[in-house]
Amino acid sequence: MNIDPSLTHAAGMWLFLAAELSLLFLAISYLVGILQHYIPPAKIRQLLSSQGGRGYLFAAGLGAITPFCSCSTTPFLKGLLRAQASFGTMLVFLFASPLLNPVIIGLLAFSFGVQVTALYFAVALGVSLVAGWLLEKLGFERFVREQAYAPEEASTCASASATSSCAAGNQNSNQTSCGASSAERRKPDWRGLWQSTWKDFRQALPYLLIGISVGSLIYGFVPTELIARYAGTDNLLAIPFAAVVGIPLYVRAEAVIPLSAALIAKGASTGALMALIIGSAGASLTEVILLKSLFKNPLIAAFVGVVLSMAIAAGVAYTLLF
Repeated sequence: MNIDPSLTHAAGMWLFLAAELSLLFLAISYLVGILQHYIPPAKIRQLLSSQGGRGYLFAAGLGAITPFCSCSTTPFLKGLLRAQASFGTMLVFLFASPLLNPVIIGLLAFSFGVQVTALYFAVALGVSLVAGWLLEKLGFERFVREQAYAPEEASTCASASATSSCAAGNQNSNQTSCGASSAERRKPDWRGLWQSTWKDFRQALPYLLIGISVGSLIYGFVPTELIARYAGTDNLLAIPFAAVVGIPLYVRAEAVIPLSAALIAKGASTGALMALIIGSAGASLTEVILLKSLFKNPLIAAFVGVVLSMAIAAGVAYTLLF
């Protein structure tokens, strides 16, 4: 019985990506759950209220260790506004959190290597810091809607639960931060953290499998010449096109990263795929709609512009440097 070589290649890629990325997702999510146990949402809001340069660094650092996706960052942003957090630091967190979360960084490192991940991290971090500082200096705080500062009527526990994360541990940390003493919060419930991690993995698994399946089919059946023609390094429009497409698509990182790995293996430009990852992870049509309740149009336009600029800058930087 003759088996089509394309099917063999596709199946081999599927098994490799499924095993590697699933184990990686579980390991990183569990570690993040432990970290979030010690840094509850209330503590994050307190740190982001710091003024000056230290506040910006706190915002970027917390964004890098809190695995919020673009949509779950928005309800957390409401808490920051009500807590009177500094506008600039709040924006740094808004930009950095979905882009620098540990799940994306871990998947990038294993899929594309240290150089690509380091460049991605540097561009996302640098643009987030500069954009937050610049928008504050330009007075964009005046474009925050007044009702965004209104006190929340729900209880503290309800508020905490509204800031659900895309990765593991957040539900468990919400439960332990409401009504528990500080001594109790210092003792993680290891079994509960694993259950929360497994639950988040099951929720992310369909997106992960979609990305792996589509990527594997492309790897096995789509001609290399076709990928190189439209997404290769010779196409100057590939990077800005990928950045623009990423935002309305809202392709989750769990899906776009394995898909990108397969596209690169077929000859796609790494710069273009980096732009796609930043565009899809940094903003989405859903997030823009949610932000409409907090921001006026000029600030929303600035937010989208920053994410697009970041995506294009990362893609161009990779093309020039590597």
